[in-house]
Amino acid sequence: MRLLYFAWIRTRIGTAEETIEPPPGVHTVAALIDWLKTRGPGFADALKNQRLVRVAVNKVYVGFDHPLSPGDEVGLFPPVTGG
Repeated sequence: MRLLYFAWIRTRIGTAEETIEPPPGVHTVAALIDWLKTRGPGFADALKNQRLVRVAVNKVYVGFDHPLSPGDEVGLFPPVTGG
């Protein structure tokens, strides 16, 4: 699974992207975020308030209940505003 981090989420985590193999049982976006928060203080800080995190799977915005597959590309980013 390829993870992409954007804006202040990338800054807090300390990397723009990585390829991971989540542990067994991580089958949804919510489970992925919960697991990521356990990977260190940068992850925990960046993902502590899920209302401030948006997710795209394979370049499509999804909810936290969206199922994941091993080959997915998951982007995590703050809410985007227009103007």
